This record gives sequence, structure tokens and C-alpha cells, in this order.
Amino acid sequence: MARGQQAENERDEPEMVERLVGINRVAKTTKGGRNMAFAALMVVGDGKGRVGQGHAKAREVPEAIKKATEKAKRNMVRVPLREGRTLHHDVKGRHGAGRVLMRSAPQGTGIIAGGPMRAVFEALGVQDVVAKAIGSNNPYSMVNATFAALKEMQSPRHVAGRRNQKVSDVVAGRGEKEIAGSEE
Repeated sequence: MARGQQAENERDEPEMVERLVGINRVAKTTKGGRNMAFAALMVVGDGKGRVGQGHAKAREVPEAIKKATEKAKRNMVRVPLREGRTLHHDVKGRHGAGRVLMRSAPQGTGIIAGGPMRAVFEALGVQDVVAKAIGSNNPYSMVNATFAALKEMQSPRHVAGRRNQKVSDVVAGRGEKEIAGSEE
């Protein structure tokens, strides 16, 4: 590849947020003894509503991280965000024994979430969210459950189109619910 083409490709790709969620040392027992390797779990996002996760193994830690990052970039999903800073609605996700509950939050709340979920939200570009991990605290289960929940996220525009309604009809109850919740 020519030097000019390589510089062009680097400019086309937006700046990615990469978060290392966990590294494990794994061993495979063979006739000759144990073969040690490292497993890495990475979360990659653009900070604007796209996020992906990757898991890979290699003999050395940097190699495992690089492979996991490449997998995460290939497995990216788009998540609709409200005002570019929080979730549109409350959502639950489950993977194995790991369950997560995620709620949209008012501006200024910040990211209130555990380690693996926090990494996903930072990579996604969410600024205000309240999340709770229930059940397993295994990072793999928590990240997979978080992604399962994010895949269920729907924007009001998408819901309105499916119901043949106006967006204003779909979000009409949102303000009333938040006002009623703050009075209690």
C-alpha cells in the first residue's frame, strides 16, 4: 500500500474509544505439559452510538488485546441514544446467569454502573445512565447481557413508524411519567 493511501485510510476511520475489560491467563494441558496463553475481552466504540465487543486468545498479552480489538470493530452495533447522552427507555438484558437493568437518567447524573458495564457505556458515548448488574459478576456475562439489552433499545421514531403513529404520540407519556415520579 502506498504511503498516501495509508494516510487516507487512517483519516476515514473515526477515532475509536477502546476499553480493556479483562485479561485472563488460560492453560491448555497437553502431553508435553501446560501451554499458557492469555484471553482478552475488549469493548470498542466511537462515542456516538456505535459499540462492539471482542474476545480473543493469544500467547502474549498485546497480541491478545490486538486480536480482541479487531473482533470488536467487526462486531459493532448501532444503539439509538436520546439527545446523544442517555438511553431512550429502561431496558433489561440477560446472558447466562448475568442480568442487567439499565435506566435512562436526567442530565448531570453521570454513569452509575459497575466496571464492565461502565466500559461499554463509555465506549458507546452515554453520559447519563443508571445501571445495575444482578446475578453473575463475571465480566463476560455482564458485557454480553449489556449488549443483549442494548440490542433491544428502540428509538421513538422506529416505534412510531412500526405503529403508523407520529413520534409525538409515542413520546407523549414520557414527560408526564418523569414529572409524576419527581413529585413522590
